[in-house]
Amino acid sequence: MASNVHIEKTFTKVKWSNEHAPEREFEQCTFTQCDLSHSDFSRSKFAECTFIGCDLSMIRLTEVALRDVTFKECKLLGVDFSLCKEMLFSVAFDQCMMDHAVFHKRKMNGTKFIRCSLKGVDFEHAHLENTVFERCDLDRAVFVNTHLQKADLSTAFNIAIDPERNKLKGATFSVEGALALLSKYGVKVE
Repeated sequence: MASNVHIEKTFTKVKWSNEHAPEREFEQCTFTQCDLSHSDFSRSKFAECTFIGCDLSMIRLTEVALRDVTFKECKLLGVDFSLCKEMLFSVAFDQCMMDHAVFHKRKMNGTKFIRCSLKGVDFEHAHLENTVFERCDLDRAVFVNTHLQKADLSTAFNIAIDPERNKLKGATFSVEGALALLSKYGVKVE
């Protein structure tokens, strides 16, 4: 990775695990089966990039700009997205393993999570209006003061959301998901 600026490049099976690579720019790049786990890309910019089958677990994203970035079939275990720049933050996730990721206070209205594992993810104080959680596993995901207005959780499972501590107006749930909202009250429906 000699250059700091990469435009319309394809990276395949690159191993940058544990790399210190701050202040890089990637525009319209594709990363396929790359290992970027435990790397530090602080203050870097990713615009209109796609990651396919990559391992980005525990990657450091301090002050990183993510604009129109798609992650497909990636491992993003423990990634702290709350450290990214807020301006123009736009991401999409398809079939990703994202257990223990952090979206604390992140504004990401309209984001799509498709068939993702989101176990233990921190969505505390996040803005997720109109967000889609299609067939996502939300086991132990933390929702506190989370804005979920008009979010689609109709096919998500293992949901535990306290309706008194979150904004849910217009959110869509399956019957099972809606019943899970009542679990804190000890209500049983047969």
